[in-house]
Amino acid sequence: MAVTSGKRQASGLTRSALRRAGEQGLLCEEDVVALPMDVGYRGPTACAAAGITYRQLDYWARTGLVAPSVRQEGGRGGPPLYSVRDILILKVVKRLIDTGISLQQIRNAVEHLQCRDTADIAQITLMSDGISVYECTTPDEVVELLQGGQGVFGIALGRVWREVEGRLRDLPGEHLPQPADAHPGDELARRRRERRIG
Repeated sequence: MAVTSGKRQASGLTRSALRRAGEQGLLCEEDVVALPMDVGYRGPTACAAAGITYRQLDYWARTGLVAPSVRQEGGRGGPPLYSVRDILILKVVKRLIDTGISLQQIRNAVEHLQCRDTADIAQITLMSDGISVYECTTPDEVVELLQGGQGVFGIALGRVWREVEGRLRDLPGEHLPQPADAHPGDELARRRRERRIG
């Protein structure tokens, strides 16, 4: 009887955690559209899309937290530009800072996100207990952290992607020539190239 009661209690905790995660939009269920990767954005545009100040952008670039990753052809023709992925990460950094996460934990999260394929990023939910940042890629992982008390807040990157996508529709970007072998491991870029060809 105690086992049944324990199962019922655990099931109730799971339902409660699942409901909370669903209400907060943390269940990695976003289906995002591939944004063009052959467009770069200047600093002021990146600021507007990420919701940060130019001072923050400049400081984060100088300290190597998030720097512009798009180099214009031959290194000439203007300053490096921010990619959609860079802007997504800028917005995530801003949210983590606003919640009081330490700069070291933010650096760790950024380094980890920069190693992921663009297609994978939209399926990640970052959870935090205010001290550490955890990556969740399934609803079960989100629920487990919420049940364990480790998930005080979360950031569903699919939702952030949609916010960035919405902002960038109205902001100026610069189209760049894309070499044929650009982003060879990037699933979104591969699909976009196939769509253009076929």
